[in-house]
Amino acid sequence: MGPGADARGRAVWWGGGVRSEIRSGDPGRGGIECAGADPWPAAIGGELRAVLASARRRAVRDGDRLVDTAHLLHSLLESGPRVHDVLAAAGGRPVRVLGYLAQRSIGYGLRWHGAVEDTAAGPGTPQRPAAGVSPAVADALWQAARYAAARGSRTADGADLLRALAADTRCRAAQVLTATGVDPARLVL
Repeated sequence: MGPGADARGRAVWWGGGVRSEIRSGDPGRGGIECAGADPWPAAIGGELRAVLASARRRAVRDGDRLVDTAHLLHSLLESGPRVHDVLAAAGGRPVRVLGYLAQRSIGYGLRWHGAVEDTAAGPGTPQRPAAGVSPAVADALWQAARYAAARGSRTADGADLLRALAADTRCRAAQVLTATGVDPARLVL
């Protein structure tokens, strides 16, 4: 579903079952506000919110109640060539990783169906639940924001999120990377 307008004239986006309002005058949230409390740091801007919305749609199609890091990795790899370049520079083959991820509903992902992906939250990650995502996804988004800040950027990008997914070696995305011949440690550098 695409953006529309509400009665007050603000643009409204329904992405993956979560209503977001785009407000041009809301600098604290990068112009995007989720209905209810927005659990994401301000550094999670439009690019990564679009990746998250795509991952939510993928989770729904797969019949999963929560977005996990494998859903997020799949959507991230489909988001553009920059992430492919970062993965390739670390010795990965994006097409191979995408092929592996595409088999989720008929192969490796069946063991994950119905199980919540939970890894230890990193330091500074709020311990509040984030609607519709696994704790590992929430942690990865917060870690991506920290990586962006460390490189002097106000907004995290796909490379920051890929790095955050690879840093959590127990998450499903890192397991997928490892299974396809990518050393997650090379992405974290």
